[in-house]
Amino acid sequence: MTPNGAVIFGLVVIAGALVARDLSSLAVVLAVTLIFALGSRRRIFGALLWSGGIVLPLAAFMGLVWIGIVGRAPHEIAANLEGSRTAAAIYTAIICLRLFIIAFSVQAAFLHFAGWTPLRFVAALTAPPIAKKLLVLTLSLIETILQAVDRARTALIAAGIITRRQSWRNLRHGWILVQTVWLTVVTIAIGRTRDKWPVEDTLARLDGTLAGVAPGLSGADFGWAALALAGAAMALGMR
Repeated sequence: MTPNGAVIFGLVVIAGALVARDLSSLAVVLAVTLIFALGSRRRIFGALLWSGGIVLPLAAFMGLVWIGIVGRAPHEIAANLEGSRTAAAIYTAIICLRLFIIAFSVQAAFLHFAGWTPLRFVAALTAPPIAKKLLVLTLSLIETILQAVDRARTALIAAGIITRRQSWRNLRHGWILVQTVWLTVVTIAIGRTRDKWPVEDTLARLDGTLAGVAPGLSGADFGWAALALAGAAMALGMR
């Protein structure tokens, strides 16, 4: 499978998740995504856990608001119906499952390229050179954010503002941690763009690295794309 094929599969699955309007059609799209993930022949538990971790806060919030407080689904409110908590629960489940499928499709694509570096993956994409360069530079800033979080947390622990373990002090000073992380990210990013990248001639090196011709679509790409299209068509037909 090529990176272009993985991107096509992901876009079709995401489109299928967006057009699906009930749990049955979303279950079809989820089944297609699971088959795609299992096709990588790698363990998918981590991808499922990561995707679930993204959806869990949203599910808790929507459950509190729509099921616990409002007790009706939005379409029932718009139609001025009495509604029920069951309908609110179904509405919450649809929104959360849709987000889970989107997150899991991205993770499933990563499973197929677990042995690749991000630079190699981007270089194999069919896209304008400037777009690929911006994507690589953006991905490099993810590591910057992780470094900023680690530095900010270490500094605040050393200053006695927060603690290593969960505590009431961490809750009270959480906003200080957010501000410190943000300022650290800005400082590191400015240092990289102003000093590190020019000294290392990063942009010119990226031009040479990303100048190669992207490989064409393979038979596996067409097979996975056909599966994704079939799942999206079924989800659209079940509306």
